[in-house]
This record gives sequence, structure tokens and C-alpha cells, in this order.
Amino acid sequence: MADASASGTSGGRKNIFRTLEFDTRLLGMVGAFILVCIVFNILTEGRFLTPRNIFNLTIQTVSVAIMATGMVFVIVTRHIDLSVGALLATCSATMAMTQTQILPGLGIDYGSPLIAPVAILVGLVAGGLIGAFQGWLIGYLTIPAFIVTLGGFLIWRNVAWYMTSGQTIGPLDDTFQMLGGIGGTMGETASWIFGLLCVAAACYAIWQARRARIAHRFPVKPVWAEAALMALSALLILGFAATLNAYEVPSRVLSRAFEARGEVLPEGYTQGYGIPYSVLLLIAVAVAMTLLARRTRLGRYIFATGGNPDAAELSGINTRLLTVKVFAIMGALCALAGMVASARLSFHSNDIGTLDELRVIAAAVIGGTALAGGLGTIYGAILGALIMQSLQSGMAMVGVDAPFQNIVVGAVLVLAVLIDILYRKRTGDA
Repeated sequence: MADASASGTSGGRKNIFRTLEFDTRLLGMVGAFILVCIVFNILTEGRFLTPRNIFNLTIQTVSVAIMATGMVFVIVTRHIDLSVGALLATCSATMAMTQTQILPGLGIDYGSPLIAPVAILVGLVAGGLIGAFQGWLIGYLTIPAFIVTLGGFLIWRNVAWYMTSGQTIGPLDDTFQMLGGIGGTMGETASWIFGLLCVAAACYAIWQARRARIAHRFPVKPVWAEAALMALSALLILGFAATLNAYEVPSRVLSRAFEARGEVLPEGYTQGYGIPYSVLLLIAVAVAMTLLARRTRLGRYIFATGGNPDAAELSGINTRLLTVKVFAIMGALCALAGMVASARLSFHSNDIGTLDELRVIAAAVIGGTALAGGLGTIYGAILGALIMQSLQSGMAMVGVDAPFQNIVVGAVLVLAVLIDILYRKRTGDA
């Protein structure tokens, strides 16, 4: 009877997971992330899961996560990009020089509302053109991506150095700095409103997906399963907003803000930071890249090419031009990441983006992107970046030396690839 009961329980669990259509690989990554958080919270005596540390963890993850979404496309098409950290530095230097020297030289003074948008546009154009050039070398001249981007790793880092003469460039424009994290947040009320809008959007997306499956006569989950997914989505979104709202602005900062308006800080007044603008940017990038991957011809071509390049080319896909487009997207995302990274620091430094190429590749691979090509998800890469940053932040809080932190991250990367290989063999995706 005991065996039958155990078998029934196990079968029940499998039926529930099958009914909810959970991605087991995603569940494994979520479980690993939760385990990392619990372990470090115990080791730091409860300091790891405080609102302040979670806030810092999110803004530290953004730049790598943005680039990781582009690295998914690169790896899916069976390429690699070792130049993303160096390209980030070049784009950051370009935006910093535009703000501090080029635009002021044209008569646009510091503090002008044109400074930030023009600098960002220049950075995006520079990143996109450099990425497209590297894609052209790979796609049309058939130079291996490893060699092209290894050369870019050496070239663009030093181009950034020469652009700034090896100097730290700053301070950057105040509006520009708002895109870096703690200097620009939505506040409590706007964060709650945004959270509720996200809940509504998530529920609508789940329901629309159900209607689409019904329209095409595909099997659908029970209504209770759809409701459970909606409830879980709402819990995660509103919990995230509540956590960031719980991180309060220091009283001295509030006092200065009230004084600047000619007012006095009321007794007992508190205010939460809310969701940073940089996190909003990451969410926008994630949504755009997911729609690009799933709902556009370009996305279908990217995954088809990664699955079988020869068949894709025989079917009429211009794989050479596709390579240029993929690397141009990667370059533009490096520019966005450079914007966030330099805005968070409030200046451009020569070591910005150092080793980011390894973190970005690791995030994509840990997130389930197959190095053999053809498989990968945007949300997986973002979760992989979050796991990577959690490991590094947790070890730093515990007092682990930086060299050993890199050893641990390297070991985790190898282990993640091994687990992915074993998983694909077991499920028949290899």
C-alpha cells in the first residue's frame, strides 16, 4: 500500500507539472536562485535578503542582463561575441565625450535637455555600426566569429582608452545619471501603479495565449491552471514592487530635497525608492527581444538558422545578412548597457565593462542557451545574469576574495553546461 501511495503521489506531481506546462529547466534555475539566496541570507545573518541589498542587486544586474539578451541571439546562430565588454567601454566613452566635450564645443551647455538624448543616440549608433561591421566580417568575409570578436576585444577596449586619453570622464549629465539606478527611481506610488499594470498585462497575455490555442484547436490547460499562473505572476510582480518600495530614502537625502524646495522635512516622514528606471529599461528590452524572437520573421530566421544553417540557407534565408543584423543588435545592446553602467557610476572609467564578456556569455549559457545553437530564451538569460550577480554579491558580503569569486563563477558555468548537456540527452533535445 505504501508503494502504491508513493507512486500515486509521484504521478500526481508529474500530472500537475504537465498540466501547468512548467519548463523544468526554468524551474531548476529558479530553484538554484532561491537556494543561493537562502544560503547567503543565512551566512550574512539576514542581510542578503534586505530591501536595500535586493535593490542594489537589481541595478547591478541590469547592464549584464541587457547584453545577455543579445548574446542569446548570437549563440543561437552558432556564433560567439568576446568583444561585448570592450564594446561597452567604447560606447560609454563615446557617450561621455559627447556630453562633456563635443556638445559643449557646439554651444550646448551642460544641463541642457538635449545632452542626454543626443549622447544616447550617438552611443546607440556607434554600437550598432561597430556590431554590424563585425557581423559583416563574420557573415560576408567568413572570418570565424571567435577571431573577429577576439580582435574586437583587444581593439575596442583600447579605442576607448585613446578616446579619453586614459582619463576618467565626468561628471555626466544629471538626466543621463537617472538611468543608472539609485539616482533615478519611480517612487512608491508610480511603482505600485506600474506593478498593477504589469499584472494586468501578464494576465491578459496568459488569457490571449489560451484563446489563440483554442482558435487553432490546440490542447489547453484547465481554467484553474491558468488562474494559478495568473496568481503566481501577480504575486511575483507585486512582491518585487513592494520590496523595492520598502527600501527607504535616507532622511538626510530627504532633508536636502525638501530644503531645495524651501520646505522643512515633516517629522516621521519616510519615502521609498521604488523601481529604478534602469530596471524599467531592462524590462522593455526583455519584452522587445522576446517579441522579436517569437513574433517576427527575423526571430524565426534566427532560430531556424541556428537549428540547421544549411537548411536555412537552402530555404532562402540570407544567413549572411542575418549575421550582420544579429551582431548589430548585439552592438546596440552593448551601448544601452554602457549607458546604464556609466550612469550608475556617474562617470566613465577606463575599466568599465572589464570581464563583462565572460559574465554575459555565462549568463546566457546558465540561462539555458545551447552552445550548439538553435535553443535559448530571453528570460532564461536574464535569470542567468541574476544568478551570476547574486553569487558575486553574496560572496562579496561574506568576505570572499575576488579571485576566489571568479573561481566559483567559472566552476558554476562549467557545471551549468554539464547539467544542460545531461538534460538535453535525457529529454532528447541533444
